[in-house]
Amino acid sequence: MVKVSIVGPGDGELIANGPAHIRILEDGSNTGHRLGIGEVVIPPHTPGPPQHRHAQHDEGFYVLSGNVRFTIGVDDHDVGPGTWVTVPPGAPHTFANPGDEPAVMLTTFTPDLYVQYFRDLKAMVESGRPMTRETMAPIWKNYATEPSTEFAP
Repeated sequence: MVKVSIVGPGDGELIANGPAHIRILEDGSNTGHRLGIGEVVIPPHTPGPPQHRHAQHDEGFYVLSGNVRFTIGVDDHDVGPGTWVTVPPGAPHTFANPGDEPAVMLTTFTPDLYVQYFRDLKAMVESGRPMTRETMAPIWKNYATEPSTEFAP
């Protein structure tokens, strides 16, 4: 019989990187590394990462609760629960929670390579280094990701 993965509430790998955190629901080990999935919780009034783009994976974001501001280039999109956002390779993007309530998103990575990025970022934060464009850029490079320098951070 083929093994099935079931991740219950409170299960999964919790990675806290600053104020936001991600709970890894699928790290790719059950999907032949075709798909990674995480639950992202962003506290109120929390900015997201510097605007960036990926070269080798798609990201999907499904807003479960709260409101999220996606910035794609110079365009802001304020979205609420039930909204799905697909970011293909090459698209400059970031997200933030400008609202008064926590925002929760289900995030997909296809393929799963970006799951390890969150682990590496956690190690950087735990070492005492701040999350800035300069400190994140070397880690991003390992995952075919780069800052989107033509747009504001």
